[in-house]
Amino acid sequence: MIRVVEGDLLDQRVDAIVNAWNRNVLPWWLLVPQGVSGALKRRGGLQPFRELARMGPLPLGAAVVTSAGTLPYQGIIHVAGINLLWRASEQSIRDSVANALARARERGWRSLAFPLIGAGSGGFDEEKALALVRAALEAGAGEFDVTVVRYRKR
Repeated sequence: MIRVVEGDLLDQRVDAIVNAWNRNVLPWWLLVPQGVSGALKRRGGLQPFRELARMGPLPLGAAVVTSAGTLPYQGIIHVAGINLLWRASEQSIRDSVANALARARERGWRSLAFPLIGAGSGGFDEEKALALVRAALEAGAGEFDVTVVRYRKR
């Protein structure tokens, strides 16, 4: 089941959330917190990013798992959705979704919340990013209960 909602990714009641991250080339502490990552740092603490730093550079479209810090999730799946020029591509979005689903399958998680990977810092139009994320989820999220969150301030 795939649902699209408006709101805040961190307010979703799911097993794990997906963080649209970068290739992990720059140290996390050099980056200005923004988007989902900024909210994660403010509300979940620094532990997930310290764990992420130990993983080294990520291939574009890769997905890795960290703890959720102080957030009520079983974990956070970080996807390398943007390239070194801070841009997403159709392929990086598709690969990010597929690899996030693979990490969730490995851990036995059943419910996930995704942001619009590629929108925001990745430079993709929100509607186009939504269409790409939905198509990738429809192709591979059969056993999952997935919420795609279009960020809206309350």
